[in-house]
Amino acid sequence: MKVAQWDPEQKKAVVNEVLIPEPDHNQFLVGMGSASLCHSDLMSMAMDHKGLIIIGYEGAGYVHNIHPSAEGKGFKVGDAIGFTYIIDCCFECEGCKIHNNHCLVQESHTQGFTAPGLFAEYALVDWHSAILLPGMLPVRTASPMFCAGITTFHCVDSCELKPRQWLVIIGCGGLGQLATQYAEAMGFKVVGVDINDDVLATVFNSCINLNYIEEVRNFMDRGPKKGAGAVAVFSAADAAYRSAPPLVKLGGFIMVVRLPANGVTFNALDIARGTYKVKGDSTRIPERMKKAISFTAKHNIKPEVEIFSSLESVNGMVEMMKKELSTKRMVVSFA
Repeated sequence: MKVAQWDPEQKKAVVNEVLIPEPDHNQFLVGMGSASLCHSDLMSMAMDHKGLIIIGYEGAGYVHNIHPSAEGKGFKVGDAIGFTYIIDCCFECEGCKIHNNHCLVQESHTQGFTAPGLFAEYALVDWHSAILLPGMLPVRTASPMFCAGITTFHCVDSCELKPRQWLVIIGCGGLGQLATQYAEAMGFKVVGVDINDDVLATVFNSCINLNYIEEVRNFMDRGPKKGAGAVAVFSAADAAYRSAPPLVKLGGFIMVVRLPANGVTFNALDIARGTYKVKGDSTRIPERMKKAISFTAKHNIKPEVEIFSSLESVNGMVEMMKKELSTKRMVVSFA
């Protein structure tokens, strides 16, 4: 099968042929329908890999072959599925109930990081991580939902807002645009902050407008210290996180979504006094997928995607992402 691998020597993605893997205990072999690039893939490319590794951890596809231990779990050959990206964990221990990276029983692996990823014609998936795709989510474009989409839903849903309350979204690229759709479907009022006027029709540009904090508050008809009920940061820029506290109301939530390379810093006194609360969310555990995917299908929420037709496009996709030239989720469609 063809795969797109990160070559640490050449510092680029290359297409090679490798043997199709055989499913092991609890696994399916999946014929990939789509795989998409995520900013976190750049973190994998920066790791000290000792050799080539198949990249990518957002995927959707069709069940191609089932290990006997995974039979009778609600899936059959030919089913269209989406899935999360952690394998080799037990899915049952205390750690796995928080995040499958925290498995206390055995060493879990993340596809595209410490295990072969999903930019491949076939991939291995643990049945615990899979969910049947509803008809509203076509396989050829569904892959971004299984990191970006699920994470974004969980983050918006975890803001603890009530209908008609304000949510400020900082960073209105692919994730921020998904967050806007989810927030509006949940009945929240939304305002966006970005440095790119082109990403949304109405967005406050924090790069060229030095008064954007005041203007955002005026837009929400909120005065000083009466900002939004929650601010979700969908940008990895340090400046994006610095801009969050002035935009959140007293006692409101700052939601950590994107991951700056050097981490984030908040004022300890503000946290201790309850000026604002800080929390985060992610894909977490497969049991949470059903709510996210059902909501997505019910409200016809779709990621903005740019479709590529072959694995040979992956290196160009990587270069576009490094240069911040794409505002959509970049997807290789195999279907």
